Amino acid sequence: MKFSAVSIAAALASLVAAADVPSIDIVGNKFFYSNNGSQFYIRGVAYQQDSANETAKETFSDPLSDGDACKRDLPYLVQLKTNVLRVYAIDTTKDHDTCMQLFNDAGIYVISDLSQPGESINRNSPSWDVDLYQRYTSVVDTMQKYPNMLGFFAGNEVTNNNTNTDASPYVKAAIRDMKSYMKEKSYRSIPVGYATNDDEKTRDDLATYFQCGNASEAADFYGINIYEWCGDATFESSGYQQRTEEYKNFTIPIFFSEYGCNRVKPRQFSDVPVLFGPNMTDVWSGGIVYMYFEEQNQYGLVSVSGSSVSTLDDFNNLSSQMAKISPSSANTNDYKPSQTAGGVSCPDFNANWKGSPTLPPTPKVGTCQCINDGSSCVVNSDTNAKNYGDLFGELCGNLDVDCSEIQSNGTSGKYGDLSFCDAKQKLNFLMGKYYDSQNGNSQACDFSSQASIVQSPKTGSNCQNAQATAVSSGSSGSSGSSGSSGSGSSGSGSSGSSGSGSGSAKGSAAAAASGSAAASSSKGGNKKSAGASLAAEKVVASVVFGAIAIMAVIV
Repeated sequence: MKFSAVSIAAALASLVAAADVPSIDIVGNKFFYSNNGSQFYIRGVAYQQDSANETAKETFSDPLSDGDACKRDLPYLVQLKTNVLRVYAIDTTKDHDTCMQLFNDAGIYVISDLSQPGESINRNSPSWDVDLYQRYTSVVDTMQKYPNMLGFFAGNEVTNNNTNTDASPYVKAAIRDMKSYMKEKSYRSIPVGYATNDDEKTRDDLATYFQCGNASEAADFYGINIYEWCGDATFESSGYQQRTEEYKNFTIPIFFSEYGCNRVKPRQFSDVPVLFGPNMTDVWSGGIVYMYFEEQNQYGLVSVSGSSVSTLDDFNNLSSQMAKISPSSANTNDYKPSQTAGGVSCPDFNANWKGSPTLPPTPKVGTCQCINDGSSCVVNSDTNAKNYGDLFGELCGNLDVDCSEIQSNGTSGKYGDLSFCDAKQKLNFLMGKYYDSQNGNSQACDFSSQASIVQSPKTGSNCQNAQATAVSSGSSGSSGSSGSSGSGSSGSGSSGSSGSGSGSAKGSAAAAASGSAAASSSKGGNKKSAGASLAAEKVVASVVFGAIAIMAVIV
C-alpha cells in the first residue's frame, strides 16, 4: 500500500494548527494524560534503521534528525494508531525540531535510549564513568525541550542472564543521576526507565531491583522486550498469562518495550487485542512493536527505498488489529495505587542475583580532570590505547600499586573514589602514584618509553582537595549510594525464557543500547549478530588481580 502525494499533504496540513501534546504523568503503575487525567496506553513502534549502510563517519542513523523521512513515514505511523516511537540512539549534534514537531502535532510521543554505539553500559565490564555521564546528559539536554518527549531508557538488556547481574547497579546509578540532573537544571521531569530482556532466571529479581530503594534511585517505568507470543498462541500458552500474574503488584508502569515474534510469517499480531484487553490492561500499559523498517532480520512493517514506502503484510495485519482495540481507561481522580515506587525492598542475593543495592557514585568530571592534571607521571600521547591493559597489569600486579581507588564492583557495592574516571585518567593517576613512591627515580616513569615525567603538575587550590581525597582513600573505596536492604554471596548462570520466541537480535543502533560489546541472540527464531559497531569502537581490557578488576575502556 502506498499513500499518494495528495493524501500525505492533506494529512500533514490537518496537523498544522495542533497544540503541544499534554505531558504524561505517572501515578502508581499507570500513565495518565496530564490535561484530563485519562489513562495513557502505549501504542508504539520501534523507529530506527540499522546502520549497516551508513558511511564510516556515521555509526548510526538518527531517525529524528531527518525531517523528510519523518514526513514520509508519518501517514503510515498514523494509520497504525501509533502514539509512541522508540528510538535507540540520538545524535546530539543534529537538529530534531522538524521531526519532533511533526510527531507532536500527530499526538506521537518519543521514548529514547540514552546510549549510542560505542557509549553504553557494557554488561561484561560495567562502569558508570564521566564519558557515559556526559553522553547521557547531552541527550537529556538535547531532547528535554520537546513536550512530546515521554521518557528515556538508561539501559537496554544490560543484565541479560544470571552471570552479569553485577551490571545492574551501574544502570540504576544512571537512572538516579539523570533524574537528579534534570532537577538541577530545572528541566521538566521526564521519566527515566529501563528495558530488560525476558530471561526466566533473572526476570523476577531484575523487576524488583529496578523498583526498590529510594524513589530517587528507582526506575520511573519498566519495559520488557518480550517475544513469547508466536503464531496462533493464546494468552495462556504464550506466557503472557504467567507474566501478567508475576507483575500484578508492580509499583511503576510496565509495558512491552519490544514485541512481535516473527517465527511465523507474516505476523498476525493476534496478541494485540489481548495486550489491550481486560486480561492485561490492569497490569500493562501497552507495548512497542519491533519494528518499522524492514531489514535483514525481517521484523519490518514497511519497506523503504528513498522517498518511497511500501507496506508489508505485517503492517496490514497490525493495522487491522490496532483498529479493534478499545482498552478500558482509569482516571487519576478515581485511581488509588496500592503501592508507590521506592517502597519495595531490594532482592536478597541468591544463585541468580548478585546486584548490590549500593550504587556507584555520581561521576565528577572536575575531579577526574584534577587528578589527571596533578599527576607527576603520565602516559605518552602516542602510546597506543590498546596497551593500556598491559600498563594497568604492570602497575597493579607486578609493581604492587594499590589500585583500590579505581576499583569498581557491582556485587560488593564497593567503588573507588576514582572509579568513574576514564581509562587514561586512571592510568595517569596510578603512574603518578607509583613514581612519587619511588623518590624521583626517573626509571619509575618510563614503562618501556610509554610514559613521561611532568615537571610541573597542576596542584592548584581547586584540585588539592580532590587529589588528597583520592590518595588518602587507600583501600577503603566508596560505597556509593544505597537506598535499601539486601545481602550477598556469589553466583553464575545462563539465559532463557518460558513461552515461545524469546530473546532479541537488533540492528546495530538497537544493539548498542544493549549492554554488550558483541551481543548475539535471536528474536523469535531469526538470529543476527548485533553490536558490531559497538565492538569496533570500544575495546575492553579486563585485568584481574585478586579482588581488584581494572577495566581499561579504549575508545
